[in-house]
Amino acid sequence: MSLYIGREASKLWKRVCAETTTEINLLAENWKYLLAGLVFQYIHGLAARGVHYLHRPGPVLQDLGFFLLPELGQDKAYISETLFTFIFLSFILWTFHPFIFKSKKIYTVLIWCRALSFLVASQALRIVTFYSTQLPGPNYHCREGSKLATLPPPDSVLEVLLINFPHGVIYGCGDLIFSSHMIFTLVFVLTYQRYGTRRWIKQLGFFLAVVQSLLIIASRKHYTVDVVVAWYTVNLVVFFIEKKLPELPDRTAATLLLPLSTKDKDGRTKEENHKLLNGNSVDPADWRQRTQVNGKIMEDGNALLADSAKNGA
Repeated sequence: MSLYIGREASKLWKRVCAETTTEINLLAENWKYLLAGLVFQYIHGLAARGVHYLHRPGPVLQDLGFFLLPELGQDKAYISETLFTFIFLSFILWTFHPFIFKSKKIYTVLIWCRALSFLVASQALRIVTFYSTQLPGPNYHCREGSKLATLPPPDSVLEVLLINFPHGVIYGCGDLIFSSHMIFTLVFVLTYQRYGTRRWIKQLGFFLAVVQSLLIIASRKHYTVDVVVAWYTVNLVVFFIEKKLPELPDRTAATLLLPLSTKDKDGRTKEENHKLLNGNSVDPADWRQRTQVNGKIMEDGNALLADSAKNGA
């Protein structure tokens, strides 16, 4: 038993080391894209912090979702954040699964380059949108009478640049259209839809995205329009960017370089294809022309009739 565990642990360690080497090589080629995506996350947070200074509390706007969905209350607002955290962490774990599991279909670095490009494009549109018009926030800390609804003018540029993380992000106001939580949720769900393999996880992902939408509205973190705009905007962004970006290499394609039909275009037999797939060389002398007569395969084009063989000719 201990020998088996040791052998499996050794295989796992070799797999992790091989995968790490591969990903480091990809990181060396694509680090600029990853760094740009991460830097833009800070820029997005800075923009959300800046619009908070412009926010002016007022009466909560009339909203269809608020009318249809009962208010969870301030003490149950954590439910929405808990589900979002689960989706966020699940996606991160999936992107790193090639380091552990044998079924490798994606490269971690390339998947994150893809996901960050979707996030950056969606967040850039979001920044333009919420700076265009500031709506009175429906969240509890953004309503009239709350000390957090407005921010006093900053004493220095440094105060703005630090964005008071994470308190300033959690208790921000004014960055409404469209929902940032839904941007991340939909980007992660759509990325798995494209590159994931488990059908039940794909269905679960869309179900959780719908539940997340309802919880955001029920928690009064956003108006319904913020969630609705996020749904069609992010889907369109992902659709158009996917068409512009090159196709991701499929890790399983290496085993499908040779056709597995009875004979391929070069006339090689199925047995020869399997030899090539297994790394065994095939003697070129065996690639002689064969002629099939009455169910028998004759070499060198010398075909003998079955009836003649019976007569001893």
